[in-house]
Amino acid sequence: MSIDVLHEKIRKLKNPSMIDFGIKEANLPAHLLEEEGNWLKAYVRFCRELMEGLKGLVPAVRFPFGAFALMGGEGLDALSGLLHSACDMGFYVVMDSPEILSPWAADRIAETVFLEGSKFPCDGLIVSPYIGSDAVKPFVPACKDGKELFVAVRCPNKTASELQDLMTGSRLVHEAAMDMVKRFGEPVFGKCGYSRINALVSAGSPSGLKNLRAKHPRTFLLVDGLDYPSGNAKNCSYAFDKFGYGAVVCAGPSVTAAWAAGESDGRDFVQQAVGAAERMKKNLTRYVNIL
Repeated sequence: MSIDVLHEKIRKLKNPSMIDFGIKEANLPAHLLEEEGNWLKAYVRFCRELMEGLKGLVPAVRFPFGAFALMGGEGLDALSGLLHSACDMGFYVVMDSPEILSPWAADRIAETVFLEGSKFPCDGLIVSPYIGSDAVKPFVPACKDGKELFVAVRCPNKTASELQDLMTGSRLVHEAAMDMVKRFGEPVFGKCGYSRINALVSAGSPSGLKNLRAKHPRTFLLVDGLDYPSGNAKNCSYAFDKFGYGAVVCAGPSVTAAWAAGESDGRDFVQQAVGAAERMKKNLTRYVNIL
């Protein structure tokens, strides 16, 4: 029952944070590239050392399937190893799904990723719903068995509004997507009272978060984009219920590449990331009281 596991990790650590390990090449410390000899080996070392540093502080981590897939078979083997390591370290593990552009692709991904003994072990998977319900339906059986699905309802990037905030009848497009999430999520609740089919939403829209939280009190919200200029801890707080549950906030380079913002040479990238993660926790818990 992974949603219950995530809630328990957040409660235990008093920290509703998730760290995204997707990075740009410029955010990889130069000494790792020099010592490892290639991008993939340096990236894997970067991720492993960061996870070791963040273990016991941050409850959840996120990995991008696509970034590793673009590096071929070796990249996918590396992703598999990192996912196994993250599970072994006790993190709640989320993976961005491979691209779903057809019902067949959704079926295949559900069979591959959520299969017991999968090469890509994770507690939750992020998918886009914008081919319709065919993108969600194949994952429902695994969610009934305890896996998690996060449907990207409202993305945090600036141009998401060009499509996701358009009106469709009396609703915005992302509100229609959220209604679909609720429909699929109703039969699969965890003991904590939240569904195992949930939504990824934007940290940059406080009014949107208030609206979605009020209309969907039993949908867990993965609040993405704390790194974006419009994202801040106060905005994110509107995603939580009165007990400080029901949401987790995801950040990436503001933590993983904190060494660059600190004008370091990168050799202290782990310490810089830990410091940034601690500040993220402090900022969030100024507004979110986790009981």
